[in-house]
Amino acid sequence: MRITLTGVFVTDQDKALKFYTDTLGFVKKHDVPVGEFKWLTVVSPDDPDGTELLLEPNENPVAQAYQKGLFDQGIPAQSFGVTDIHAEYEKLKSLGVAFTMEPMEAGNVTIAVFDDTCGNLIQLMQT
Repeated sequence: MRITLTGVFVTDQDKALKFYTDTLGFVKKHDVPVGEFKWLTVVSPDDPDGTELLLEPNENPVAQAYQKGLFDQGIPAQSFGVTDIHAEYEKLKSLGVAFTMEPMEAGNVTIAVFDDTCGNLIQLMQT
């Protein structure tokens, strides 16, 4: 068994796609119209057949409350692995990404947290 799809609720799918591809460097995998929304996924360019991240609209009031609750409490909605967190931090910071936590050691990992501009905090993690 393996994880093939995970998701993150977003306030605006088009804005999220732009941020996740143009800023973070992911690649669009699926963009399928589903009513007024889309089945919209991105993948790592290093693993195009790997785990997909679904950029899911948060139109449901339960999704909105969940997303806001995580954000308000400073809890990341997702965690992405990187090989050099300090280099990734500097690169993303130079692109205008707003970090709520600079890289810091936490046991056997180093973590940093940024705002994805679509209602979520995302954690970077280097093991």
